[in-house]
Amino acid sequence: MAFSLKLQNQVLTSSSKLLQSQPSFRRARTTRNVTLTHPLRSLSLLSPAKHSGKSTSSFIIKASSSPPTAVAEPEGLKINSIPTKPIEGQKTGTSGLRKKVKVFMQENYLANWIQALFNSLPPEDYKNGLLVLGGDGRYFNREASQTIIKIAAGNGVGKILVGRDGIMSTPAVSAANGGFIMSASHNPGGPEYDWGIKFNYNSGQPAPESITDKIYGNTLSISEIKMAEMPDVDLSRLGVTKYGNFSVEVVDPVSDYLELMDDVFDFELIKGLISRPDFRFIFDAMHAVTGAYAKPIFVDKLGANPESIANGIPLEDFGHGHPDPNLTYAKDLVNIMYSENGPDFGAASDGDGDRNMILGRGFFVTPSDSVAIIAASSEAIPYFKSGAKGLARSMPTSGALDRVAKKLNLPFFEVPTGWKFFGNLMDAGKLSICGEESFGTGSDHIREKDGIWAVLAWLSIIAYRNKDKRPGEKLVSVSDVVKEHWATYGRNFFSRYDYEECESEGANKMIEYLRDLVSNIKPGEKYGSYVLDFADDFKYTDPVDGSTVSKQGVRFVFSDGSRGTGSAGATVRVYIEQFEPDASKHDIDAQMALKPLIDLALSVSKLKDFTGRENPTVIT
Repeated sequence: MAFSLKLQNQVLTSSSKLLQSQPSFRRARTTRNVTLTHPLRSLSLLSPAKHSGKSTSSFIIKASSSPPTAVAEPEGLKINSIPTKPIEGQKTGTSGLRKKVKVFMQENYLANWIQALFNSLPPEDYKNGLLVLGGDGRYFNREASQTIIKIAAGNGVGKILVGRDGIMSTPAVSAANGGFIMSASHNPGGPEYDWGIKFNYNSGQPAPESITDKIYGNTLSISEIKMAEMPDVDLSRLGVTKYGNFSVEVVDPVSDYLELMDDVFDFELIKGLISRPDFRFIFDAMHAVTGAYAKPIFVDKLGANPESIANGIPLEDFGHGHPDPNLTYAKDLVNIMYSENGPDFGAASDGDGDRNMILGRGFFVTPSDSVAIIAASSEAIPYFKSGAKGLARSMPTSGALDRVAKKLNLPFFEVPTGWKFFGNLMDAGKLSICGEESFGTGSDHIREKDGIWAVLAWLSIIAYRNKDKRPGEKLVSVSDVVKEHWATYGRNFFSRYDYEECESEGANKMIEYLRDLVSNIKPGEKYGSYVLDFADDFKYTDPVDGSTVSKQGVRFVFSDGSRGTGSAGATVRVYIEQFEPDASKHDIDAQMALKPLIDLALSVSKLKDFTGRENPTVIT
């Protein structure tokens, strides 16, 4: 058993790479079982975002001192050079640049970052090329869209595909091989809350540090913004608008992604389950981006009852909610699923559509168990008919997937937190299925985690297990699938304690204290009834490109095979895990099973002393 703590930076990035010059943005992506060549199509969005208020784009771009001057212009389009100055605090992390909305609304704040990105890329990566732009529908996306479009035109991009009303989920942008994603993921939205921007490279993967480091460097020296002089684009109307030799096409964000899902899964199998009178399904879109996808996929394509979609209209402030699919912030769904006559299957997704939560009636599936069970049950998913290439998890995620990889004799990888580490393995043909304990699950069908994909994977597993069940026969449930998995592989009791909005000084001191501690302790030392196997600060060497990252999490791993991880910064996270092979103990509540180890973790870390925090904000 083990616990560990890790430093989590306040400023995150999941940038991505621009599209290389080519006749069409979507290159054919060949996978083990599916070759995708269909272009993005233009159909109507069935659940468009609701927007309010007037455009505020006029204050985003301003000359710092002198007026704009004309620069070299493409045919029919005037390009202005707008003087600007560097702005502090624009370092891009693994999930993009995230700040409060009011920060991005400052003079030239967003424009500086966008221009710095273009300055960081070889011109051949974007000149006369095609770029995809979309977002989760949160407040400020419409204004930001206009800024990004005009700067892209100013830097020589040939065409931009934009989701209608600026809507497009992170997985859908990745499926289109990358582009700009306007999202702060699962963070709250609205004028007083969060906004973010990230950039996905041309295979759809988050931009590597080699790019994000250049972006940050260029934000420190930027002196001009290249902006096309053109009117705002009407993003509510599908179709192509031309400005000289630059064009903007507003597209339906759902149809291409839906076609991809239809290629990956057996939709007729899933439809057979959802249409059964003895099976009830609910999906909570949390008023976030997957509200635009839920009706076309679950209702129109798979035959679910329209009433099974909860909070299905994307809203700029997510309905005053926190679009994070966990037991705390998706409490309404949890209450429904744990009611006396709850539905058979429940799921939720987050702000930008890349996270998921899976529930059965009165039963929560941990993300660590979820990815392990999908991997162990991959025969239910046609995409994996030739078998998986390999499995991987983030270091904080429980070891449940490790045992599946061992039994199936598949390559296995433990990587730092950050989907880009999975992307390298996928591009090298080493990885098919992967996941993070932070409610992220996915496969090599795209280069991002994918919330709806995970829901469809689980529906496939339940449908496959019940395909021969006649009406009236007892169905194999979500809890049945999980408990059978535990009986085969053992159960990894797992919990994560989040202490949100901690003072960074105390959190950083705690991490330094732990790093000093692990550098001096030795295997065999006792911590109460636990015997230390090893302790370290996780370091990872990428098997594809040989790059190394260090200081990825302080770990304490004990001799019985259980382990854990953690992070600290704006949010302190403590991860606790204990492996239990005895099936007679698998029904014990996780918090009870883990209490001795949780107490030990809090004691050894001196978390209360360093942070002053008595209780976690969220327990998952």
